[in-house]
Amino acid sequence: MTKLRLAVVGAGPAGIYASDILLKAERKFEVSIDLFEQLPAPYGLVRYGVAPDHPRIKGIINALRDVLDRGDIRIFGNVRYGEDVTLDDLKRHYNAVIFATGAIRDHSLDIPGIDLTGSYGAADFVNWYDGHPDVPREWPLDKSSVGVIGNGNVALDVSRLLAKHADDLLPTEISDNVYEGLQASQVTDVHVFGRRGPAQVKFTPLELRELGELNDVDMILYDEDFDYDEASKQAIASNKQVMVIDRVLQKWRERETGQASRRLHLHFYAKPIEVVDDGNGNVAAFRYERTRPDGEGGVEGTGEIREVAIGQLYRAIGYFGSPLDGIPFDKKLGVIPNHEGRVLDRKTNEQVHGVYATGWIKRGPIGLIGHTKSDAMETVSHIINDQGSWWSPEQPEEQAIVDLLNERGVEYTDLEGWHNLDAHEIALGEPHERARIKVVPRDEMVRISRGE
Repeated sequence: MTKLRLAVVGAGPAGIYASDILLKAERKFEVSIDLFEQLPAPYGLVRYGVAPDHPRIKGIINALRDVLDRGDIRIFGNVRYGEDVTLDDLKRHYNAVIFATGAIRDHSLDIPGIDLTGSYGAADFVNWYDGHPDVPREWPLDKSSVGVIGNGNVALDVSRLLAKHADDLLPTEISDNVYEGLQASQVTDVHVFGRRGPAQVKFTPLELRELGELNDVDMILYDEDFDYDEASKQAIASNKQVMVIDRVLQKWRERETGQASRRLHLHFYAKPIEVVDDGNGNVAAFRYERTRPDGEGGVEGTGEIREVAIGQLYRAIGYFGSPLDGIPFDKKLGVIPNHEGRVLDRKTNEQVHGVYATGWIKRGPIGLIGHTKSDAMETVSHIINDQGSWWSPEQPEEQAIVDLLNERGVEYTDLEGWHNLDAHEIALGEPHERARIKVVPRDEMVRISRGE
């Protein structure tokens, strides 16, 4: 019987789901899958992109763990594609490869002052508070007033973590350096700016409700943002999610304010114009144009320019994919060009045989876990149907890739290694009645995983 040796690059939900779906699919060949992950631990953005105070979303890890713990997918962690293994290596040892590397960079915002000191992409801050091993251990939270651009769930996560008191995060899995950084925070006011109105936001009701449950934080809203046009009224009346969001916001408007030590301000109808320089290259203020409804669910400019004094700014306007060595890449969209997961040559628009994509690097950073599963099904169906056009590897034996990594001195981690690290982090948390305490340094993660 024909055997498919498949490499999957990226051990987040997209890569794990694709592997699981292929193993369960009806097919006329055997399957052997190796999962490569640049970090020492699996699960991608579920481990390093979800706020630590979201245990319900973290529950996704349980489903992913069940897939890996079956033992029919090998995992090689701490292996960087393009450095430790190349495309030529994959062609030598596998019939095909799926890239499931996600989107971990921040989308750019082309306005004056966006590169000033104190202006950050939200992804960098998320990586810090989630204990990503490849970012600095410290984060400057030395300004009292900060701004966040965006009206999606990531913007709310960032705003919530900036406004939240550090002690309220102690039951979570945050690492010690993050707790200490948040405990020393000087932030008292967080300003969230959205280009459109309350009825057009992109965050979910659950995320919004959590924002209003913060201890010792006043929610500040502005009456002028709630003079709804007919399109907004229709959206509230016809869409249950929008209706719930409006209901939450209206309740906040009725709350008494002035007693809390911190405040979270929601500014709608605010189009970014400029990040103002203090004269020394630092963020001093955020300047925006006031917008208004255009009658069709969108907004238009009013010409009125406003300014809010801030010392830091975080842009949470979407994630963006990163190019991969030897693989076509769309610099405008931040994705691998593809048709239903089959990677396409940018010049000829023809299929690049043996190369596939799934998840956010395939479709862009949109959709939730359900989209990731259907995405993976589509890609996997093409791999099955493309059997005649797979690569013909010179060394398909399963031991061959292990020998290669060992020859190159790659300190890779495996499933047993992840179990070691997982148990270690849980044990660190137990004396403090916490779910776990994350190990942050990469070399320490590797050492614990490898039992050294």
